[in-house]
Amino acid sequence: MQHSAIKIRGIDDVIAYIDSCPGIRGRAGVIWWLALGGLFLDAFSNSALSAGLGPMTRNLQLAPAKVALLTSFASWVAIAFNPIGGWMADRWGRVRPLVLAKVLAVAGALLVVFAPGFEVILAGRFFVGAAYGIDFAIAMAVLAEFTPVKLKSRLNTWQGMWYTAVCSNLLLALLFYSWDVGDTIWRYSVAATAVFGVVILLLQGLFLVESPIWLARKELLDAAAHAMTRIYGREFVAAPPAERIPVLNQARRGLANVLLIFRGVYLPRTVLAATVQIGQSIQYFAIGWYLPLISAALFGKDFVYATIGALVFNVCGIFGGFLSPLIGRKLGLRRASAFGFAAVFAMLLILGLFNGKMPMWMAVVVPSLFILFHSGGPGANGKSLSSLSFRSELRAGANGIIGALGAIGAALGLLVFPLFRAQYGLETTFLILSVVPLLASIICFAIRWDPTRTTINPDNEADAPQFKGDVPDAPGFMNPAIEKARP
Repeated sequence: MQHSAIKIRGIDDVIAYIDSCPGIRGRAGVIWWLALGGLFLDAFSNSALSAGLGPMTRNLQLAPAKVALLTSFASWVAIAFNPIGGWMADRWGRVRPLVLAKVLAVAGALLVVFAPGFEVILAGRFFVGAAYGIDFAIAMAVLAEFTPVKLKSRLNTWQGMWYTAVCSNLLLALLFYSWDVGDTIWRYSVAATAVFGVVILLLQGLFLVESPIWLARKELLDAAAHAMTRIYGREFVAAPPAERIPVLNQARRGLANVLLIFRGVYLPRTVLAATVQIGQSIQYFAIGWYLPLISAALFGKDFVYATIGALVFNVCGIFGGFLSPLIGRKLGLRRASAFGFAAVFAMLLILGLFNGKMPMWMAVVVPSLFILFHSGGPGANGKSLSSLSFRSELRAGANGIIGALGAIGAALGLLVFPLFRAQYGLETTFLILSVVPLLASIICFAIRWDPTRTTINPDNEADAPQFKGDVPDAPGFMNPAIEKARP
């Protein structure tokens, strides 16, 4: 049966159609999973050195200070490239920066694989950090803009993908170890990153379509209608100019848009998202990223046993990560973060007070619960909160700023763990780091905003901060054609 063309008069029509969809299917589903595939690559790139860090340290004879710099360098670079990526996406759209990020990821991996020494590895990690910073700011915005409102908590799926990537790296490390490659095993792990990066680069270049919500917020309705036709397999047309409804609160001042997330109703949302993002980054990259080394300390320095131990811990991350959309739907993203931080605090206290005195089963269970509570709670929620709390032309920029704050947390976590461990020992390091989830939990309980517990859509929010000269507020509307076209 032939469907008549659906007329798009403005941003509300685009949002109404996407929200009316029962799921994320067809080309929209392909785009959604390809955006997640990019995040899988980011996790794969970040964890590639983790699995082979012990052998790499021996292979290159690295002192603790060099290990700290090497492991944290990509996160320091991401601090700058998170907001740059957000700015690029808000100015030029989502697709081109996403593809550029994959090119940088592949270039960085190849530099590390063939690096003759420490300095060239650092150069490769620069490109990896740039790719990570650009990609995360934009990919989460894409996920938010292709997700119907009733499925908001599904954004947390990225956390399950992260741990799937980490476990894939550990499994590949065991495979490469069986090839008897010795302490050069880390080069093989990074080479696998390059191969996967090329695959994702080709698929994203072929199948991604520009976000209709971003196009409509920019008042590019003809392009938005064309994108909707490609994505949803229905004919969409832009309304004649006389029928078009102007965008509410359009922010038109480039980098100055960033200031809006620190004003009015956006300020507590920014504080909440930033708290979750910084807190989860510090606790994960100080503890979770170093699980192969922690596992070696718990179970002995044999590579196979240490890797299997880290794999067991991270399987709990897969379980918690893919469970986090359900947890977020039941509790809300804010409360899920608050309870998750509190549980992580308890696990770090136990590790700090009783590590070395626990029976073997408890030495396995406690780090596993740490990862489970982290991935099921705050691990995913910082990026989801920032992606769901701001309107479209601010979304990627907000993700960039909040992502940069998270990257500072990641860099600090990666930097302080080897230094603290060398200075104070493993147990005291756990106790010092337990302060982070405790403070984050308190802040999450104190701030009340939760995008999964409100009917407000930031893209047509009347009281959102705006610049002088923006379009005046106007009542919302519903296009009858959208109602008739509900899938």
